[in-house]
Amino acid sequence: MKLKRSGRMVDLTTYLLQHPHQLIPLSYFVERYESAKSSISEDLAIIKEHFEQYGYGKITTVPGAAGGVRYVPGISDKEAEQIINELVQQLEDPSRILPGGYLYVTDIIGHPHLVNQIGRLFASSFASRKIDVVMTIATKGIPLAYAVASHLNVPVVIVRSNSRVTEGSTVSINYVSGSTKRIQTMALARRSIKQGSNVLIIDDFMKAGGTIKGMISIISEFQANLAGIGVLVEAQEVSERLVDDYVSLARLSEVNERENRIEVRPGNYFQGKGE
Repeated sequence: MKLKRSGRMVDLTTYLLQHPHQLIPLSYFVERYESAKSSISEDLAIIKEHFEQYGYGKITTVPGAAGGVRYVPGISDKEAEQIINELVQQLEDPSRILPGGYLYVTDIIGHPHLVNQIGRLFASSFASRKIDVVMTIATKGIPLAYAVASHLNVPVVIVRSNSRVTEGSTVSINYVSGSTKRIQTMALARRSIKQGSNVLIIDDFMKAGGTIKGMISIISEFQANLAGIGVLVEAQEVSERLVDDYVSLARLSEVNERENRIEVRPGNYFQGKGE
């Protein structure tokens, strides 16, 4: 389709945003817009400059016959700080306190815009790592995992507490819950992960890290590799942490039912950054 330059750049920008981490030959855009390769290169240079200036990510060019252009999503430190501060503010709402000192976070995980922003944060944090699949455990981590995966352009696999007949044969392991010290079971379909895959674990909450430790064990059963760990909220007061290398967005310091008070701080996102 033949477009004016303004329309071409809008469509080109939209296409890149919708196809993150995908190497796209320049010839594809030449045919798509019926334009010269030099014109497409000029357009990409302008988009690249603006993306980097406003923290939308990077556009990289791979030379050669098998090369092309690739968009890698990113986020500026300023915007990341704003999103994390908003998350912390929402989590500190005393109305979230549930009996037993638990925290209600379903509305946050169910909010499309906020979850998409959280996905950008984690995708940016682990952008420098080779990731083939995002793993989470049912059920609250699922929206987060899909948000991250959409920005990384990779599939999601879901670990469950029991196997399902619709998933075929599964791999099951027993693991020790870090908080309750109870033996529990998790299962994953054998077709979910290929041998040698690089797996990013995403979870909504981590206390001692027993569940994540279990997912690490199941990754090894598939002879795959752990690429990183992202956690929405981590508990601060833990006597023994079973996982050390992770990126968290928020840190829960205290839930005081008697005083109806919640203390939340930013996590280690800016210290970790997945590097």
